[in-house]
Amino acid sequence: MKLTGAEILCESLTKLGVQHIFGYPGGAILPVYDALGKSKLHHILVRHEQGATHMADGYARATGGVGVAMATSGPGATNMVTGIATAMLDSSPVVCITGQVSSKLLGTDAFQEIDITGITMPITKHNVVVSRAEDVARTVREAFVIANTGRPGPVLVDITKDAQQASCEFDWEACAPRLPQKRLRNDHNQAEFDRALELLNTAKRPLILAGRGIMLSGAMRAFEQFVRTSNIPVAMTLLGIGCFPASDPMNLGMMGMHGEAWVNHAIQESDLLIAIGMRFDDRVTGDLRTYAKGARKIHIEIDRAEINKNVKVDAALVGDARQTLEKLIPHTANPDRGPWLAHIKELKGDSAVRDIQSLPDNGHLYAAHVINDLWKETRGEAIVVTDVGQHQMWEAQYYHHNQPRTLITSGGLGTMGFALPAAIGAKFAKPESEVWVVAGDGGFQMTMCELATIVQEKINIKIAIINNGFLGMVRQWQEFFYDKRYVATPLVAPDFAALANAFGIRGERITARGDVLPTIRSARESKETVLIDFRVEQEDSVYPMVPAGASLHEMIRRPNNPLVETASEP
Repeated sequence: MKLTGAEILCESLTKLGVQHIFGYPGGAILPVYDALGKSKLHHILVRHEQGATHMADGYARATGGVGVAMATSGPGATNMVTGIATAMLDSSPVVCITGQVSSKLLGTDAFQEIDITGITMPITKHNVVVSRAEDVARTVREAFVIANTGRPGPVLVDITKDAQQASCEFDWEACAPRLPQKRLRNDHNQAEFDRALELLNTAKRPLILAGRGIMLSGAMRAFEQFVRTSNIPVAMTLLGIGCFPASDPMNLGMMGMHGEAWVNHAIQESDLLIAIGMRFDDRVTGDLRTYAKGARKIHIEIDRAEINKNVKVDAALVGDARQTLEKLIPHTANPDRGPWLAHIKELKGDSAVRDIQSLPDNGHLYAAHVINDLWKETRGEAIVVTDVGQHQMWEAQYYHHNQPRTLITSGGLGTMGFALPAAIGAKFAKPESEVWVVAGDGGFQMTMCELATIVQEKINIKIAIINNGFLGMVRQWQEFFYDKRYVATPLVAPDFAALANAFGIRGERITARGDVLPTIRSARESKETVLIDFRVEQEDSVYPMVPAGASLHEMIRRPNNPLVETASEP
């Protein structure tokens, strides 16, 4: 069967199981778009190429599969860079396909020529230029394998225009990937494994640090069994939220800069940390010189480069999280952790702010009210896609996730503007699921053009804007560390409800606590997208907070406030 390179691309994507592509056309990718019109693939026209990569990312995070984004050369490709970097730092399997000028023009600074593979080399797992139609199918198949095996990540395939236009014989079976043989991942020898078991079974104050790698490996069931077998409590990274039910008594909550105070103190007082599928990010550890000084450390991680990169460990089990846990479980003892669990309960004290049925109503609308009411009304069953900032941390604190892949957020890069397009991708991935955007007024303005994509595709997403009139997290830092010099953080925004109406979307504006639940209920009952502009307290802050560079236990606690945490400082 003789096909053009563009047709081969579409046929290959179809055979790989792709149904949705998020993209924006242009001259250098036009042959592919012409072929798309004759294919079974559903193309979603974005309004900015950054949105395409975030949509593909959200799609991948919601399903565990590969998301696909597409753009033309030059500015189309460079507009994807932030989304690619976001996927790279959060280990999200995304394949980005870009058009490129014809091969005879490469290196001539032709119109819209840019070295996108050179630009993205540090932020992709792999990238490649394809200049022959004969290489399209194999390269795309290899891209999917690379993106979704080992530690997942983004792959970029840049296809010259002449490769898209040229024709050749298409033989799918003959185009099997030709990748180097995968290295065996049981890199830990028996002595290392035995050392980890000895540490596990003799520790008096152990703690598990659960990261996103648990979900990426599909290890949720094995992880729960490991927790039960070892009787060890669990602390969550931001991206690990959902890998273990929030309602389980062994789940202590989130750790780190804005984690729960009792969790951070428990880490500092532990004698063993078992880190699974996480990378000891600085927002998790605080000052490395004082981080869990009395604790031995076991690191279960598929990426050997992460071992001893930030925190020196006593036993490293390099490999897939699920396979490693399944190997550990039969040898793990179940000692009495009663004294340790009782001590953690004392650390927590009566600080029940995260779990009370209703937050105080003193006439002010706080972001915590909105998040807590959203959690109660959806019973924690919605997919929530957050942007980056204060609202992101409040969501992690006040919305309790019991199911994996129900919190989608930008962790490593902290990309403002992520939420709206990523939620669109998640909705295409899970069309029967309820999807909520939780965004700040700053981040939402960065990609609000994608409201048009929602309208054009006729999809049903609920949008909650936590509108405090500031770049909230930056303002919080200015309040704490810069004597309230609010430079460039007060934010002028449009009337979001009126803006939604202009796009043909129902918009609501809420200023009172009593209107939160009824409006959420009304939005949920609608079969169309609804945007709600929640005008919340302007100078509220996220507590606790570990100042940058401070020790993990040196937290700024909430002052006397209607939402005060009642636990005393341990």
